[in-house]
Amino acid sequence: MPQDVAQVLADCIANEDGFVELRYHKKTSRGVSVEKGRVESSSVRHRAGTGVRVLESGVFGFASCSSADPTDVKNAITRARDAARQSADHKKEKISGLAPCELAQGHFEGDSVDDVLNRSLEEKIGLAREVEEQTRRAAQRVATATCTYREIAEEKAIVTTDGARCSFRLVRPEFRVSAVAEDAGERQISSRTIGVTGGWDCLFRDRPAERLGDEAAKTAVDLLNAQRPAGGRAKVILAPSIVGLLVHEAIGHTVEADFVQSGSVAQGKIGHRVGSDLVTLCDSGHSEIQDGAGGTLPIDDEGVVTSRTVIINNGILESYLHDRTSALKFGVAPTGSARAWEYSDFPLIRMRNTYLEPGESTLEEIIGDTPDGYLLDGPRNGQADATGEFMFNTERAWRIKDGKLCELVRGVTISGIAFDVMQTVDAVSSEFKWDLGAGYCGKGQPAKVDAGGPYVRCEVLLGGSQ
Repeated sequence: MPQDVAQVLADCIANEDGFVELRYHKKTSRGVSVEKGRVESSSVRHRAGTGVRVLESGVFGFASCSSADPTDVKNAITRARDAARQSADHKKEKISGLAPCELAQGHFEGDSVDDVLNRSLEEKIGLAREVEEQTRRAAQRVATATCTYREIAEEKAIVTTDGARCSFRLVRPEFRVSAVAEDAGERQISSRTIGVTGGWDCLFRDRPAERLGDEAAKTAVDLLNAQRPAGGRAKVILAPSIVGLLVHEAIGHTVEADFVQSGSVAQGKIGHRVGSDLVTLCDSGHSEIQDGAGGTLPIDDEGVVTSRTVIINNGILESYLHDRTSALKFGVAPTGSARAWEYSDFPLIRMRNTYLEPGESTLEEIIGDTPDGYLLDGPRNGQADATGEFMFNTERAWRIKDGKLCELVRGVTISGIAFDVMQTVDAVSSEFKWDLGAGYCGKGQPAKVDAGGPYVRCEVLLGGSQ
């Protein structure tokens, strides 16, 4: 149990001088993928070990070992200390210290861990087989389908010489299904994905797995006959999935303090207006508003208790995301945003669950108040950079005319500068959804995150036919 490992780690640093941080991390990943009625892949991967950070001569030294054995851990501490000393003379900017904060104590148990882990692999393969077959047979023009189930189970124990002594256990299951429709040489793909931190009931809370397949198949077929929209500046209503993609990729990364220090668009903008009064953007280690957000974690990888960080408050930029090092430099409290993918990775400043807070209107009211525009859903891919400029592809969009949803269109891209787009927000729904829990964030190393929000009306540059 991770509680027992925490005691072992505490004994390892009992006589250490200066700052030493030990992070034991055990991760088990399981996955199965089914296509054309066959199990294409089935895998189980185990990784476990201890990451060590030592602050020496104003420099972090890092080392790791593949166990929590005291001899191995103490050897890793020595290697980390030596690495810090050897690199100290080559570092122009030294670390003056770590920001004081609430460091975690005790054990934190995630929801329904055993509920997921005690279900047999046969049951999970059976579900994937069933949904894949149902999706493939849902419509005559569906040529093929793919169904994938994955889960990541994690145990961590974190101990530091300045007071952290904690552990936690959680599980993150995810499910995705894709359908490919073909007709007269035309080919369209539609996918549905869900991912949570929690149990089976949480994973399929909104829709059973079979319904996800039916939705993917229907959309893929409908897209075969959909037309492309006219390009140009347009009023759009973004579904929670697109809102989540926008706030994570085009805003969230720009407010991570390491990117801020490197010159992101958010640098120097604390206290400045970056959105309309309707925009309140947060990042939290907890699953706010709705249970099960995929990036949920009780403590970060520095042993800091996670909480809700308000990044934009009624349109005003209020905070960046910090680890303990950047927090001291900026003169603020850490936000519990230090995360490492595996024990052998150095913690980086990362998002957890990023979202816009809901408003007071209903989606029906917002559509009814839109004379001309589009409702967009289903993120596909795209890009964003440190300037906040973005371009995203969407899977499906519906024309809005005179306050009514009309025909489905396809091939829609949206682009703009994130903070400029946030200034055009003029309606925010009361409905809320986490919708990127099956995704992974990349920043030198992966991270499980989630993002979402309400339906949001704003203006973007729409890409389509010319």
